[in-house]
Amino acid sequence: MSATLFIVATPIGNLSDITLRALETLRSVAVIACEDTRHARRLLDHYGIRTPLLALYEHNERQATERLIALLGEGKDVALISDAGTPAVSDPGALAVAAVHAAGFRVSPIPGANAAIAALSAAGFEGPFCFVGFLPTKVGARRTALRQLKMLPVNLVFYEAPHRIVETVADLASLLEPEREIVIARELTKLFEEIVRLPLLAAPAWLAADENRRRGEFVLLVSGPPSCQGLDAESERILELLLTELPVKTAAKLAAEITGKSKNELYARALEMKGG
Repeated sequence: MSATLFIVATPIGNLSDITLRALETLRSVAVIACEDTRHARRLLDHYGIRTPLLALYEHNERQATERLIALLGEGKDVALISDAGTPAVSDPGALAVAAVHAAGFRVSPIPGANAAIAALSAAGFEGPFCFVGFLPTKVGARRTALRQLKMLPVNLVFYEAPHRIVETVADLASLLEPEREIVIARELTKLFEEIVRLPLLAAPAWLAADENRRRGEFVLLVSGPPSCQGLDAESERILELLLTELPVKTAAKLAAEITGKSKNELYARALEMKGG
């Protein structure tokens, strides 16, 4: 089928961050599916785009997807945008994209702004990362999730809203290792953008020192556990020897038993040695 659903990234703050290809696509499609028509219209009016809008948000995504697929069935191209950033990444859209794939239509991304990647680029954290998005809102569920994430040998990336930022950062500081660092990035690309890197244990006091620091939309980046700062030479040698004879999972398990290092860390390193 010839019709295409374009997944179009839009600015996360500064309207100038939209790409030329995104503007061209938003002008050329028959309909733009968007999270909030009023919010989308502000962006589109700024660039003189008059394409019709279709509301597609969390609570109507299934019904709106039927309309979207019907438009594609008529041979009309459709664009999907969210209020800010890349659709279907901690925003509505994943159900619609999956349904369009299932219906046999083409899906094409128009890449651009993404808050998590923008914050990562300014964090200075090396190595792999796990994008978590928003943690559970209930205290017990949030703390359970953090205890599970604590085991991962990677940097962690979260989104958070201003009314939960204090309690979330407090949980990060109390449940994760004190040696970790945190980058707090708020209001990215906007007038009051602020990015600070500091020890995780110092983050609650930093937020408490100025109420303005608790305003805006947040990306939180937490460095990986201390054990992830690199294997010693002997552990590397043992793992390398085991990998010549054994599968990755078995080699990592045996290396952990021999060296006392984290099995997850050794497994991640073994994957790197094997090229992914």
